[in-house]
Amino acid sequence: MNHTATPEFSSAPFPGKAFMITLLINAVWINISEIFRYFAFVMPMMREAFSIVPGIAPMNVPVFLSWGVWMTVLLVTLTVFVWLYLERFGYNVRNSVVSASIFWAATFIILWLGLYNMNLATLEIMIVALPLAWLELAIAALIVNWAMPKFSQN
Repeated sequence: MNHTATPEFSSAPFPGKAFMITLLINAVWINISEIFRYFAFVMPMMREAFSIVPGIAPMNVPVFLSWGVWMTVLLVTLTVFVWLYLERFGYNVRNSVVSASIFWAATFIILWLGLYNMNLATLEIMIVALPLAWLELAIAALIVNWAMPKFSQN
């Protein structure tokens, strides 16, 4: 018995228009969410926890530029990963949440564990930042789940 069946891959063309619209919607959502989470929670908590460190959580051009890179990488990789996951396993809420959770673990948990390991974050900050990051990604995945099929039909 042969258990090495060749997987079937779609020969459908890349849905460029649908993907770009989905990416733009997610860009708005992720930017709003990242900025809110940082200014409302993370920055004040970091400044309080590390008040003896000069210049902690600064607001300047290099920081904003690196933030722009961070959000662009996050936006594109999340949208691509969730889209590919949903294409493979099916468009539905469950798969959206699963794909977001996988991506969250591979980005935010690793990020915050690394910061915590280097004494650059506290457990209290992680307890706030990680669930908010998961919520952000879950909503972004639900946007992909809704937008890709909707705009692929046009």
